[in-house]
Amino acid sequence: MSAIAAYRSLLRITGPAYIVVAFLGRIPLAMSQLGVLVLVSETTGRYGVGGAAAGILAISNAVGSPIFGSLTDRLGQRSVVLVQSLLGAAGLAGIVAVTDPGASEGLIFAIAGLTGFVMPQVGPLARVRWRPITRDAGDQRRLVDAAFSYEGAADEASFVLGPATIGLLAIVAEPAGALLAAAVLLAIFGSWFAIHPTSALVARRTVAAGPGSEPLWTGVFAVLVLAQLCVGMIFGSIQTGTTVLATAEGQAGLAGLIHAVLGIGSVIAGLAITALPERVLYASRMAVASVGLLILAAPLLLVDSLPALIGVIALLGFAVAPYMISNFALAGILVPVHRVSTAMTLLAGATGIGYALGAALGGRLADVNGHTAAFAVTVAAAGLAVIIAFTSNRALREAVPVDQDY
Repeated sequence: MSAIAAYRSLLRITGPAYIVVAFLGRIPLAMSQLGVLVLVSETTGRYGVGGAAAGILAISNAVGSPIFGSLTDRLGQRSVVLVQSLLGAAGLAGIVAVTDPGASEGLIFAIAGLTGFVMPQVGPLARVRWRPITRDAGDQRRLVDAAFSYEGAADEASFVLGPATIGLLAIVAEPAGALLAAAVLLAIFGSWFAIHPTSALVARRTVAAGPGSEPLWTGVFAVLVLAQLCVGMIFGSIQTGTTVLATAEGQAGLAGLIHAVLGIGSVIAGLAITALPERVLYASRMAVASVGLLILAAPLLLVDSLPALIGVIALLGFAVAPYMISNFALAGILVPVHRVSTAMTLLAGATGIGYALGAALGGRLADVNGHTAAFAVTVAAAGLAVIIAFTSNRALREAVPVDQDY
């Protein structure tokens, strides 16, 4: 089955509405961090407060996501994600309500933390649905491979469109209006994703699987968590380095758009990776993609202008999606079926923690040595990804899938 035929089959099986809903349902999370940063910073006039609020929201989400992921494994996605969507939307609106020039920092931080904690990770949860969705379809392995490739591309696209949407709405409707728009999107499409008929397939599958005896935290799963931590560090340090360089050149407002270029190449590569033959194992794809990350990140150490930065970031994106898709796909087949939601949200949480770590470390080094020091964190994270991929390659290749639906 060709890649195009696989994508067509997926669209035919689920219908276009599900694809649209699952994609739009993940946009609010991508909007939330920058939306909070812009709103709090501009309203209070204190960028440190805005950055702290955004960081608290991101870290809280990284902590809360696997907790709610575990709940979806036990209770099904419908009720859990529905509650998360409504509470998350209320939280975003609450941040708008309490943020004013004289607002208490503690109150803003508390609501940002609670909001991040409850917001759903629609992307990872959508991945969980594809295996039961395609269970009765022919050539399921190929279809799931295509589905995970699409999901990786969709995640990247959401993290391009989310910040861009915040930027546009902040101009048209002020920062408060932009964050309220994210709240409305979450209430509508997050809830729609929760109650979509495909959620029933996951619920039946989870119940049928039973408690099982296979552990979630195995050596190979720990490898995947560390791998996603590296990806997060790459994201965070690149955004920091980009912001530092753009500010130095008097173009601070372009930082978000420049960082979004990373997602363009990633989307293209994510959709194209389905064309790889099945004999190319995910562990091999992970190893090759990690080398691509290191090779394509290395030129960041030589960048000294925005045009050069855009070119390097655009190329680097082509290695990001293949690496992430391989990690999530491996989790999907190596983790016990009744723990898949927990696993997927743990990987997403590791990415978020890595982002915060990369941004913080890159920012601290950039204060002393400029943008190149921040990009050094990017290169170091890519180097760590190579070490992880190659030292664990044999274990990942020999790991036995715990679920034999393929």
